[in-house]
Amino acid sequence: MKIITSIHNEQLKFIAKLLQNAKSRREHRATVLEGVHLLDAYLNAKQLPKRVFVSQNRLVNPEIQRIINRLPEHLITLVEQGALNKISQLTEAEDIMTWIELPISGNLPISDDCVVLENIQDSGNIGTILRSAAAAGVVQIVLSKGCADVWSPKVLRAGMGAHFLLKIHERVDLLAWRESFLGDVLATALTEKNNFSLYDKQLDLTRSVAWVFGNEGSGVSADMLAQASATVKIPMLGATESLNVAMAATICLFEQMRQRLVV
Repeated sequence: MKIITSIHNEQLKFIAKLLQNAKSRREHRATVLEGVHLLDAYLNAKQLPKRVFVSQNRLVNPEIQRIINRLPEHLITLVEQGALNKISQLTEAEDIMTWIELPISGNLPISDDCVVLENIQDSGNIGTILRSAAAAGVVQIVLSKGCADVWSPKVLRAGMGAHFLLKIHERVDLLAWRESFLGDVLATALTEKNNFSLYDKQLDLTRSVAWVFGNEGSGVSADMLAQASATVKIPMLGATESLNVAMAATICLFEQMRQRLVV
């Protein structure tokens, strides 16, 4: 195995750039997975990384041993103790980092179920929505230009491997995409006209649906609301005015799944 002994190594500098900078991730079509769990999920999705960097002192760890035994030796680079900690965004780095290529997303969905995220800024919210979408069997994810970078280390950690089960379309002009989408577009909102309760018997979620979830503060934009087939609200019995967007998305997606399982 190759060994890196300096923090100033060009490969480590490149990894640090990918960790810190969305522009670099887009330019190089690459990102970095921090820790064993994400690499494990990546390999389980039948993907092969560009390179895996492992701290020398962690080779005795059984979990690290198990994961590197799944990899061709030429993809593994050992790094001097402590070097990875200096570039990691984690408080307690797991001393294993994986450089991967970003997948090619393919054509935007025109009739498939999908989740559409408009100007969502919180990394944890995006990652949680990806996990819920994967769990509910919705594979297509469409993100507007105003969303946080879906391939950032924070979103990857929050997604817990869901990224590798989905088809993710970034930086999309949502109004232009809406013109070609053939299914129903349901936007979550509280006060719009033609607003269905999520549990309204007239709301048929057995057909193809694009769910639109908006910014944490301002919700779905007026332009997207105007292009929706209908708007949907989640009934609440308590005094709370609204739900966290990730929680709202999860409830909607699992109600859709429930309806289809009943049918």
